[in-house]
Amino acid sequence: MKQLPLSKLQSLFATVSAAQTLYIPADDAAGQASFTVWQEGMTLTKKLNTVRSAKDLFFPQVENLVGFRVTGRQLDLVETRDPAEPFVLFGVRACDARSFEILDRVFLAEPKDTFYAARRASGTVVTLACTHPEETCFCQSFGIDPATPQGDISCWIEGETLFWQTNTEKGEALTAKLPMLEDTDGAAVAAQQERTRSILKKLPLAGLDLSAVGAGKTKALFDRPEWKQLSESCLGCGTCTFVCPTCQCYDIKDYDTGHGVKRYRCWDSCMYSDFTMMAHGNNRTSQLQRFRQRFMHKLVYFPANNGGMYSCVGCGRCVEKCPASLNIVKVIKAFEKQGGDK
Repeated sequence: MKQLPLSKLQSLFATVSAAQTLYIPADDAAGQASFTVWQEGMTLTKKLNTVRSAKDLFFPQVENLVGFRVTGRQLDLVETRDPAEPFVLFGVRACDARSFEILDRVFLAEPKDTFYAARRASGTVVTLACTHPEETCFCQSFGIDPATPQGDISCWIEGETLFWQTNTEKGEALTAKLPMLEDTDGAAVAAQQERTRSILKKLPLAGLDLSAVGAGKTKALFDRPEWKQLSESCLGCGTCTFVCPTCQCYDIKDYDTGHGVKRYRCWDSCMYSDFTMMAHGNNRTSQLQRFRQRFMHKLVYFPANNGGMYSCVGCGRCVEKCPASLNIVKVIKAFEKQGGDK
């Protein structure tokens, strides 16, 4: 393990930025935290998490796929793919780091999504441990330890010191370029981890019971009456899907620029009434059906197809942002109260 005085953090950022693009969680003019390209003088946000997750760096909200140029009867394909340049993503929390594993199950399965794969190969993830988890956090329910975040490099900030631990070859390659880091035993990190884990045990959602959901519960849950009551509060606004670090639905559209056609993909939401709209209409015609699909996918279908891994990381963004105070925790608790096998 290595360490660095926080007074030299800007120097570290400058060294990293000189070789490749560096993204850090920073506050914008409105006070909202987001992953932003580092510039000299930019400091880390004090907020626990960004409004939107780090998913954007690997699966952007909008990205070009291909272009078409028509000349008479001649149709030519035009390469519009954004180049995947090397970058470093600093300050990722443990929940978002786990989300990358979930997205990998989708986009790196055969046939691989080459756009996503190129960004994953180009990015180095530097995680940052949580020290003050909030009441909306429930990552521990999914086996995530925010005191020991995974990534190419794991970091902790304790007092006026940054602690730095390499975990992968990518992490070692980056660390080798940072001579300002000094060796340490990391005793302060162990003490911080114990304090953080003590806080986790006291959080309101620490005892969230997942026994009513999971792989193999499709038949038990699909026709449950709770779906109707829960879905009646849903506005279908899609906020939960756009702040979620694991949602992966997208649409592909063509845009006529007047000089040719650009094909691009953009995030979509299963909560929208026109999601998967086809010539014959939509296969989910009610909000109840759309609401059920979202949460069954995260809590039942995905675990069934991915060795028990849930498509939720307990980051708490949907708990915080839903305008109707409706979220995945309420869904889990609704079935927890009634018993999942009825």
